Amino acid sequence: MLISIDEKAAKWFTNEFELHTVRMYPQYDGFGEKHKGFSLAFSAESPSNIGFTKEINGINFYVEGNDVWFFEDTETCLSYNEEINEISNKL
Repeated sequence: MLISIDEKAAKWFTNEFELHTVRMYPQYDGFGEKHKGFSLAFSAESPSNIGFTKEINGINFYVEGNDVWFFEDTETCLSYNEEINEISNKL
């Protein structure tokens, strides 16, 4: 599992939501390539059973233990897309 989040993406979370903790999880209703029907989603909530965590610019990004399956054997790269002023991800 490799999760990378560039500094511009981390700053976007801070500017848009004033978050300090971001949960990353699979959401059923997407068009994922690896896991059909699932896409990457985010929420602002406190962890209960951390499976993975990464701190960038004072923001703690984490995956709950029961969601680790979605990220296994995958590179997840979050970056900021200046053209659309949004986060983009490659899973």
